[in-house]
Amino acid sequence: MASRKKGSDKEKLHCSFCGKEQDSVRRLVAGPGVYICDECIELCNEIIAEEGEQDSNAAGVLQELPRPSEIKKILDEYVIGQDDAKKALAVAVYNHYKRIQQNQKKGDVELDKSNIMLIGPTGSGKTLLAQTLARLLKVPFAIADATALTEAGYVGEDVEN
Repeated sequence: MASRKKGSDKEKLHCSFCGKEQDSVRRLVAGPGVYICDECIELCNEIIAEEGEQDSNAAGVLQELPRPSEIKKILDEYVIGQDDAKKALAVAVYNHYKRIQQNQKKGDVELDKSNIMLIGPTGSGKTLLAQTLARLLKVPFAIADATALTEAGYVGEDVEN
């Protein structure tokens, strides 16, 4: 990365990032073989500050997590019945985010990760529960059809046939 240009009688220093000459900037900071102008430093500081704001916003979402009873009430608005599933999901989601918060604090207590498998007949509300939780937590939700990936191909067929 060349940051010096040969002039008519002397070498002129240039910012290694934007290429501006030393004469056209207020200050040029030298490093080992590179130079950076005050304008590029200011731009870098703005980028770092924006990233810091995004990190603090992500941490703020975790702090605003509703209690399990509040999560269940929200699920009650969308899904009729399935009270046991709603309670289990509400507690699991709450514990998941608490675990993330605990890991950020680097505490001594280690919380175990847990998973949930929703099993039930068609139309029982499994997908609606997951979609509602995703909307509540403002996280992405994706649905994938895995029937093409299995030997059976379609639900209900036996793998042996």
